Amino acid sequence: MTTKSKVFLYDTTLRDGTQGEGISFSLLDKIRIAEKLAGFGIDYIEGGWPGSNPKDLAFFAEAKKHDFGMTKLAAFGSTRRAGGKASEDTQLAQLLEAETPVVTIFGKSWKLQVDKVLGVPHEENLAMIRDSVAFLKSQGREVFYDAEHFFDGYKDDMAFALSTLAAAAESGADMLVLCDTNGGTMPEEISEIAAVVESRFPRKVGIHTHNDCGMGAANALAAVRAGALQIQGTMNGYGERTGNCNLTTVIPCLQLKMGIPVVADLTRLREVSLFVDELANCQPDVRAPFVGSTAFAHKGGMHVNAVAKTAAAYEHIEPSSVGNHQNILVSELSGRSNILLKAEEFGLQLEKNDPAVLRVLARIKALESQGFEFEAADASLDLLIRKELGLHAPLFELNGYHCSFRRDAVGSSTTCEATVTVLHDGQSFITTAEGDGPVNALDAALRMSLLKLHPWIAEISLSDYKVRIVDGGRGTAARTRVHILSSSGADSWGTVGVSDNIIEASWMALVDSLEYRASKRSA
Repeated sequence: MTTKSKVFLYDTTLRDGTQGEGISFSLLDKIRIAEKLAGFGIDYIEGGWPGSNPKDLAFFAEAKKHDFGMTKLAAFGSTRRAGGKASEDTQLAQLLEAETPVVTIFGKSWKLQVDKVLGVPHEENLAMIRDSVAFLKSQGREVFYDAEHFFDGYKDDMAFALSTLAAAAESGADMLVLCDTNGGTMPEEISEIAAVVESRFPRKVGIHTHNDCGMGAANALAAVRAGALQIQGTMNGYGERTGNCNLTTVIPCLQLKMGIPVVADLTRLREVSLFVDELANCQPDVRAPFVGSTAFAHKGGMHVNAVAKTAAAYEHIEPSSVGNHQNILVSELSGRSNILLKAEEFGLQLEKNDPAVLRVLARIKALESQGFEFEAADASLDLLIRKELGLHAPLFELNGYHCSFRRDAVGSSTTCEATVTVLHDGQSFITTAEGDGPVNALDAALRMSLLKLHPWIAEISLSDYKVRIVDGGRGTAARTRVHILSSSGADSWGTVGVSDNIIEASWMALVDSLEYRASKRSA
């Protein structure tokens, strides 16, 4: 790396990120995300394109009422229209009306784009860049120039691509951001080209990469090594096609691997990542580097044995440094170390040579061969270990259950009904309930049968219900695995059931959910 100068983070989640399929934020979402990013220490937040849609106009109007501390908001747009004057350009006027301290505009740096897309003479393209930057600078704004398709343009005609940067720089642009818009450039090309640009325009180079080849983060870091002082990207890598440079990957790489501090409290990284996913209504990427739930998960017996002795054996950083944690998984690949660490996590003390460890391990492997899996079902695993240790007292005893389905006389609606018979403290309880489906009805009947004796059951809700076919080759006779996620206020826990009968598999997971909660209440 040519410099240890500060690298500035420029977040474009609220603009470029929303161009990704399925990504949309309300006005309130955008304000909340901007506040979260500012609190995390992002230097620049691009709020949107005021000239493109009413929501972005509303965002900038609302943002004026909020304090983002040291973070600067940026409005995004393009250079002036061809043949016009920057001072009379409606779109540039809207950028100024946003009243942000920073304005980012993009222009063409690839002859193909100028000739085939923009359709203007090369000199007019340069004039559009010069005029737009000069006008915005005359209005007292910090101006970033995004050189769209720069790397493709450079490889096509180096002199032409560099002339577009010169047009922006000569007009006062504060930063020249090199965009790998198609995401097809390799890291070694990024380093080489960025170094040339840095030598021509020292301390003015930024980088904006896309992830079409899976190189978004690597390319951004390659540019930093060549002297780039600004990285543009999005939280969780949201963006068009395969996404943008992922800041949740780049930030810890800069700070922990390259020794370049960019945020004050890196331990908030996972929290910020999950917050943005939640507002985007997206499932978090469990395998995301640093912030994913499996980023520090260990499953193989040899690996678990090693990390039990020293976490550094299979962890490249301390998980807590990015707000994550180590996760020991238990499966058919497990060894005794997995069981010991998992039992300790559940508050159970086992010795390495305790015969119960081998019994638990054998039981898990037998169940997994039948289609069970406990990676997302810690509550069921907790109960299994307690049962093998003789520490579990059943909440009730099942005598039987029955589910039925009926359609009304005209066939316009259907009803599912379930009857459950349980024994509890020597008493028999028979309860019938209706539901949207057999599992819903069964859940309702079970709860009703126990509610009088255990009022706390009313606090429990089913947050998620997933069904997986274990052996699809058997068609409708296939074995089914059911995962249930239950919650009670701030707590949540996963349980699993497996059977040839989907109702039975669901019943097993439902019962484990209540049994687990009961065990925790009595602990």
